[in-house]
Amino acid sequence: MLKKLSRKDLWSLEEYSQHRQQFRAEVIAHKKNRQVALGEHARLYFEDNITIRYQIQEMLRIEKLFEADAIQEELDAYNPLIGNGTNWKATFMLEYSDPIERAYALGRLRGIEDKVWAQVGTANRVYAIADEDMDRENEVKTAAVHFMRFELTPTMIKELKQGALLQLGIDHPNYSLDGITPSPAICHSLINDLDDPVDHSAN
Repeated sequence: MLKKLSRKDLWSLEEYSQHRQQFRAEVIAHKKNRQVALGEHARLYFEDNITIRYQIQEMLRIEKLFEADAIQEELDAYNPLIGNGTNWKATFMLEYSDPIERAYALGRLRGIEDKVWAQVGTANRVYAIADEDMDRENEVKTAAVHFMRFELTPTMIKELKQGALLQLGIDHPNYSLDGITPSPAICHSLINDLDDPVDHSAN
């Protein structure tokens, strides 16, 4: 299981200023195997305790937060974005560089956050559970950023660890994407997030 973060996992502001350049380079390299492009304009960024630790450290740095209560508030806000061993947590982004095109697309893509899926082997698709903290869609448009949880069954996790094919896709009518298979490096990184299922047959 991915470990939730606590204050002892974080550097002080002074310590972070000393480690930031190297840590940032390490995180950038790490993130290369944590993101999947879904077509031209959508991307999943899978989070773990390394990516979230970086986000917290950056937030503390930007806001100049050093008091214990303030640090704990950041931990409480960000820790839910780390998977628990049975799921993947991801940031889903709709990426349009042109503001006019983006505004038009967000209107056409209402509900897309509920149409992103993962599939293990021939099992049923697992649709993302989106934006559990707050609704990021209104009657006019969806948001450009969503937070997602993909909940996997023990059988799916077991099959993934045994080499089953992983596919990701979208079935929104205005942005339909058949299943794509992430690179082996990305699959390996994601599978490492998952705990080995408990075998109750031995009991």
